[in-house]
Amino acid sequence: MTFFIGVDLHKTQFTVHVRTEEKVESLDQIKQYPTTVAGYAEFLSRIETYRATGAAVKIGVESTGNTRFFKNQVEKAGAEVTVINTLKFKVINESTKKTDKHDASTISEFLSKDMLPESYLCGKETENIRRLLKSRERLVRSTVGQKNEIHALLVSLGLSDELRSLQSKKGRQKILDTLESNNDYVLEAQSVKLMFEIIERIEESVKTIEKQISELTKDDEMVNRLMTIRGCGKITAWTIRAYTEDISRFATAKKYAAFCGLVPWVQDSNETIHHGKITKRGPQELRTCFVQLVLGIRRCKDTSEWRMMQRYEYMKKNKGSGKSIVAAARKMAEIVWAMLSDKQDFNADRMKGVYKPMILADEALSAIN
Repeated sequence: MTFFIGVDLHKTQFTVHVRTEEKVESLDQIKQYPTTVAGYAEFLSRIETYRATGAAVKIGVESTGNTRFFKNQVEKAGAEVTVINTLKFKVINESTKKTDKHDASTISEFLSKDMLPESYLCGKETENIRRLLKSRERLVRSTVGQKNEIHALLVSLGLSDELRSLQSKKGRQKILDTLESNNDYVLEAQSVKLMFEIIERIEESVKTIEKQISELTKDDEMVNRLMTIRGCGKITAWTIRAYTEDISRFATAKKYAAFCGLVPWVQDSNETIHHGKITKRGPQELRTCFVQLVLGIRRCKDTSEWRMMQRYEYMKKNKGSGKSIVAAARKMAEIVWAMLSDKQDFNADRMKGVYKPMILADEALSAIN
């Protein structure tokens, strides 16, 4: 016998509905547990009671902020946990009857029929790297905001300023000396000095985070392999590593590109096929990362010989830079999948060649005539 348990998990409590192949619990018998030590202990005791009869216990739960903790707790009691992919499971969100009891019942029903779309839950180390990368991103954005404030202040005073002058301590000191040398700008000089101190403290924090991530990934095979790509920096390699983790989850390069959200929408009905914009499904950080990787490759001198970059330049003339960058990002995602799947470093020689664009039939006829 197998007990199928649907769990509607929240921050302060979780609702449980149980069914087997022969029997379904009524909604009146559904029980709620608090997310406390006592609440988890009571629920785990219930699972152990089921297990003592020789039955298997399967649990379905939606992916939320405390799902990892819940999963770790119930797996100790021998239960098998399925974390639901909420993007593919719209039955609950679009239900006209939206209650915790009804949601738990729906989850247990689909779990018993093996129809729950499963979500991948990354490892603890990977989650820590993601958290550090997000903290770094917030700090960098804060630094950019401070620099924009200083730039706006200098413009309002009619002083000449270049964005690059704020990137180095020497350039900042030059700006501060200019303000302090003018008696009319005493208050402005004090404000700018304070903002420079804030920027320096933030930059030190960013360096600390980067040092910690570097320590976590110094022996990581995936990061070292990604760093062999021309134009790929450490931040890009860390991000791809953090949001990919296990490349074997993706059977093909196209599925990995789809996970990154770099493939177009497709509507195929009868004899009509429509292709829309990219889906933007999956981690935004990973999608942005591949776009940044393409921009990094563009800055390298000898990459103009690559077929991919020739295709980029051709598309840019016809469809604009935005679509051409996205197309190149998708191609890079497929190349990264091949590298990580085959466990091979990047080979720039295989990228060289002459790109031959497909010529439409009308264009070919006009060329002949």
